[in-house]
Amino acid sequence: MTIRVLLADDQTLVREAFAMLVESARDMEVVGQAGTGREAVELARGARADLVVMDVRMPDLDGIEATRLIAADEDLAGVRVLVLTTYDTDENIVEALRAGASGFLVKDTRPAELLDAIRTVAAGEALLSPGPTARLIERFLRSPSVPAAGGGPECLSEREREVLALVARGLNNTEIAEALGLSPLTAKTHVSRIMGKLGVRDRAQLVIVAYESGLVTPGTV
Repeated sequence: MTIRVLLADDQTLVREAFAMLVESARDMEVVGQAGTGREAVELARGARADLVVMDVRMPDLDGIEATRLIAADEDLAGVRVLVLTTYDTDENIVEALRAGASGFLVKDTRPAELLDAIRTVAAGEALLSPGPTARLIERFLRSPSVPAAGGGPECLSEREREVLALVARGLNNTEIAEALGLSPLTAKTHVSRIMGKLGVRDRAQLVIVAYESGLVTPGTV
């Protein structure tokens, strides 16, 4: 299956470089390029993209608001957003995740890692650049909270709370299964059920709920 990628960045040279990289992968194709956030939203609706690689700082409409509009559009429910930022201390990253981004990377990521990130996010997994994650979480905890669309961890069973805590620590389904003595399929089922109960769209949003509720705190990851 070919991953249809939309590139959004206000720097033409950056977009062209990313386009060449994406097109070099056999399982991907570039279906559009946007120089502003507003253009990214319009192209996401028209180009049938699976994933948007989104810059944060763009004219007209920034990447955060563009991500929020994409995530809120029911017709774009299957479109994932991977945010790229120049600086791993960019405070807007927290808001991008809240807005519905499925992950972020810094722009100095190696080419192969960017392609792997696109595959990961397109498959419905969350991806956070390892280096700045701890700082991001601390910054998030100091900022105003936004409640989840559904309930909080109190609506989960004890096992589901255990699974959520492991998701927040960055474990994938196989690792969660090994940690709790479950089958990978059972772990996946737990994660899907938790998403439904909490009213979130992906694992990145689960991480936010886990930290916002205090189920996981900085220093325990």
